Parts: sequence; C-alpha cells; structure tokens
Amino acid sequence: MLQPQDKRLALQAYEQILDLIQSKRAQPGEIVTERRLAEMLDMSRTPIRDALLMLEGEGLLIRRGTRGLQVKQIRIEDFMDALQIRSLLEPAMARMAAGRIPAGDLDSLRNQLQTLAAGGENDRMSVREVDERLHEMIARAAGNPQLEQIIRTVCRQTQMFDLRSMPERLGDTCAEHIAIVDAIASGNAEASAKAMADHLSAVRRAIVARLTGG
Repeated sequence: MLQPQDKRLALQAYEQILDLIQSKRAQPGEIVTERRLAEMLDMSRTPIRDALLMLEGEGLLIRRGTRGLQVKQIRIEDFMDALQIRSLLEPAMARMAAGRIPAGDLDSLRNQLQTLAAGGENDRMSVREVDERLHEMIARAAGNPQLEQIIRTVCRQTQMFDLRSMPERLGDTCAEHIAIVDAIASGNAEASAKAMADHLSAVRRAIVARLTGG
C-alpha cells in the first residue's frame, strides 16, 4: 500500500501526465516511458510508474509489450460509448446524492459556476476542475465506491470533447451544472436525476452537431 507521501507524489504525476494526454502534447499512438517522463516532469521514476499504472487502468494508455505504454487513440465510437455509460449511471447517482451533499460544498460550487458563467475565470483548467468537482462530488455522495471509480474513468474518456474544443458550450454548461446543484440542494431526487440527464443529453447533441456540421 502506498504511503501518504508516495500517494501524493503519484497523484501529482498522474495529473501532469493526464494533462499531457488531454492537451495532445502526448499524441495518440505515442510511446511513453518512465525514464523520459521522469526527466520531463523532474520526478523520480517510482511516482511516474504508479501514475502510469493508474492511467493504464483507466484505459488511456495501452501496454505494448517491451516497448512500454502507448497513448490510446480515442475513436469517436469510444467516446459515444463512454457517454452512454454516463447517461445510464449518472442520473441514478444524482438521484442517490440528492440531499446528501453539505450545503456549504454546493454553495461553493455554485459560486464557482456563476463566476465561470460571468467570464471571470474561464481558462481550461478552471473549467475542468469545476466539472470534475461536481461529478466526483455526486459520485462520492451516492455512497458506492465502485460506481465512483467507474464514473471517474468514463469522465476522463469523454474529456476529449471538453470546453476547449467547444467553447460555445461554456454558458450552457454552467447553467446545466447550476441546475444540477440546485436540484441536489433541494433534496428532490427526481429533479436531480432529470437535471443530470438533461445535461448529458445536451452534451451529446452538441457533439453530434459539431461532428456533422449541424
């Protein structure tokens, strides 16, 4: 089992390597190695190794024998499959989370979303942080660690179409997220599930429109 210090370093390495993948600085098909990443990130190889195992487990890296790990080429079919999983699971999790998240946490999240919507803080990392915080908060409040891990994995897989590639979705995304927050804060299970389902449906429609030029 990793010690707290080792876990912290592994998570730091994980976030930095994940950013390399999502920003396409590590291109699909590219082989990544512990040695090169350790040099690039100025870290020892142990946390790099732990981070690579985490990313492999999430399906973002594929093992290629003795060559090392390869950045997976995410096909649009893979993305839509992951989004379908989210559409099946996350409304149910929002229903389970209704009324179970502390009001202070929801107020903080709502304030962040309102700031983003107003254009006061719209860099990609801030947008992604708020999005991840909301979805992970809901998954955790649902009280099922296995579901939480599944959602974390499929959310990573759908971030190829984040607000960096669809900046026109910023206002709508913030409004949809605020609706989810408000529904969960009210304790209304069905309203929470509907708000989440509406959000994921809107994401799917936007992606289909982008891909088809509609």
